[in-house]
Amino acid sequence: MKLMTADQVRAALSVRDLTDPNHGPHAMQLLLAEIEQAVSDWAGLPPNRHRGNPVVPVADNYDRLGYPADAVARDARYSRYLRPDLMLRAHTTAMIPPLLDDLDGEALLSCPGLCYRRDAIDRQHVGQPHQLDLWLVREGLSDNDLHDLVATVVRAAAPGADWRLDPSDHPYTLRGKEIIVDGVEVGECGLARPDLCHGLAMGLGLDRLLMLRKGIDDIRLLRSAEPRIAEQLLDLTPYRRVSTQPPIRRDLSVAVAADMDVEQLGAAVREALGADAHVVEEVTVLAETAGELLPPVARDRLGLRAGEKNVLLRVVLRDLERTLTDARANALRDTVHRAVHGER
Repeated sequence: MKLMTADQVRAALSVRDLTDPNHGPHAMQLLLAEIEQAVSDWAGLPPNRHRGNPVVPVADNYDRLGYPADAVARDARYSRYLRPDLMLRAHTTAMIPPLLDDLDGEALLSCPGLCYRRDAIDRQHVGQPHQLDLWLVREGLSDNDLHDLVATVVRAAAPGADWRLDPSDHPYTLRGKEIIVDGVEVGECGLARPDLCHGLAMGLGLDRLLMLRKGIDDIRLLRSAEPRIAEQLLDLTPYRRVSTQPPIRRDLSVAVAADMDVEQLGAAVREALGADAHVVEEVTVLAETAGELLPPVARDRLGLRAGEKNVLLRVVLRDLERTLTDARANALRDTVHRAVHGER
């Protein structure tokens, strides 16, 4: 199991939580409050908001929620482990099992915060997304109640948006559903598994909901320090586009481990670029070729070893605040190449 270094842990925990007023005001806090109020009015219960430590037992993050021992999500390629029994939470649902231990009677649990993952890089994904778990603990709730809960959340978060529920299995729910709003997957829900509690379980992606609410098409804008952008992220009015810089594309042909996927590549790129990671708009795999299918001269040129593949990787660079020079773009490309090659 690959464990995080102390520097990696410090870097992850230093990221600002946009849902937390103690980290400064942000529109995400207003969105969170509107969702909580709407659900509270519908359920007839006050929201019990909880902010847990982002360092959680693996048991709370996976075992107690019903994830099987061989679940892909547990793999260190996707989860961030400090020790075999301790990790940075992969979802805010990790806060739920300890809360249920101390619960007596009905409750509306609200658990917002950052999650820590290894993920692809594009306009809708980020390595540390914001989530909100909403669990209504109450006897006798049904699929109809679940539908009404989702309708309540969508009306509050994205008024007038089209939405639907698609079947989707989750370890901690029965008859689970995926929540799609205006064509974007924004969360999951279902009847809570009875051995956990009686009620409804819901997990929402707050970044995507805020993007839908304000009409933002690039998740990096939510953290922009550019004054013309940052000042618009203090309320829930529609976003007004500001001039953006032109994208720069760089294609790389690299040798990587045969089982390396786009999520691992995204994590390697983010970690390698550090403070410059915000400049990467997208990392896309254009083509993959198994090493044994390449001619010997190509394998030698790439330095391919047994069990490796050749990946044609496109990296799109765009600084939201200033124009990238060719020299800086090339330096970033070279850093990405070394990092990806080093993940073999």
